[in-house]
Amino acid sequence: MIKVLIVDDSTVVRDLLKHIFCSDKEIVVIGEAKDGLEAVDLVSRNRPDVVTMDINMPRLNGFEATRQIMEKTPVPIVIITASWDPNDVGKTWLAMEAGAVAAIEKPRYSNEEDYRKSSENIIDTVKLMSQVKVVRRWSPNRLRNLQSETPTKIHNGLTVRPYGIIAIGASTGGPPVIKQLLEALSSDFPTPIVIVQHIARNFTAGFAEWLNQSTQLRVEVAKHGDRLEPGTVYVAPDGLHLKIDMSNRVVLTNDPPENGLRPSVSYFFRSVAAVFGNKAIGILLTGMGRDGANEMKILRDTGAITVAQDKDSSVVHGMPGEAIKLGGASYIASPDKIAGLLIRLANGSEKR
Repeated sequence: MIKVLIVDDSTVVRDLLKHIFCSDKEIVVIGEAKDGLEAVDLVSRNRPDVVTMDINMPRLNGFEATRQIMEKTPVPIVIITASWDPNDVGKTWLAMEAGAVAAIEKPRYSNEEDYRKSSENIIDTVKLMSQVKVVRRWSPNRLRNLQSETPTKIHNGLTVRPYGIIAIGASTGGPPVIKQLLEALSSDFPTPIVIVQHIARNFTAGFAEWLNQSTQLRVEVAKHGDRLEPGTVYVAPDGLHLKIDMSNRVVLTNDPPENGLRPSVSYFFRSVAAVFGNKAIGILLTGMGRDGANEMKILRDTGAITVAQDKDSSVVHGMPGEAIKLGGASYIASPDKIAGLLIRLANGSEKR
């Protein structure tokens, strides 16, 4: 049985989530908390397998509660919030940075079909996240000390780009890693960056805005027809595949899901291999499953530089681990080392 603790200041939402979880024979609700302080205490005493966490609550909000839990008693935390609420967006991504493993919408019950799909998504997410092996996170003071250890930004001023694209694929645990990579790059970084991050519906715009606030690069949700430009990061929108055409423009499609996903890293990486070949850098970060693994091998076979996140720093080593097994990785590295590698490749100091 998967033991779940529900955290939400609304009695109605707690009752609804409990009803949803009780409909599945593999899940048992072991407790409820109406604010972050209760949540921190109950996690310490009851050791649930998964916590579902609201964001805006009295006494202690979901971000602070997540931070304290991940410092003291690490457990997979799934943020369940109203993704369209501007008061929630910033704190949701801070909670992801503090160690939450997923963020999804609160149950929708505008009609029977919406409620069914929403309930299934919540149950599936909790089951998947219960398998994640989380680790203790550092306190804020320790995090501030670590900031000085990130790679130094290099203002390269290049007029010729040695690479045409940096293609990044990520899933569970990816957002904080992507943020760390982008923070290390200066505003004149010469290579366009395109990201396919598996993410819950309606969270992409908030994800892009969160990244925008922490990097010197311009981050935007990719639009059909966008031409890739230096100094810009393009995030694949939810519900659509993304590929790059021969004129270096973004193409969004409704093609069938791959590996059960749309957007799919596999779909994206294939187009990168076809268009850019050895002028591409492909990066596969933490994530469940194998999306993008075969295609990273294709990228490497075309002469591209390929990088897989190492096991120790990954929340889930599924995607990068599969790529490594297939021989698809030129480099295996932690996020801070990947950031340094990108800088060296961009300024020509890293040789193939």
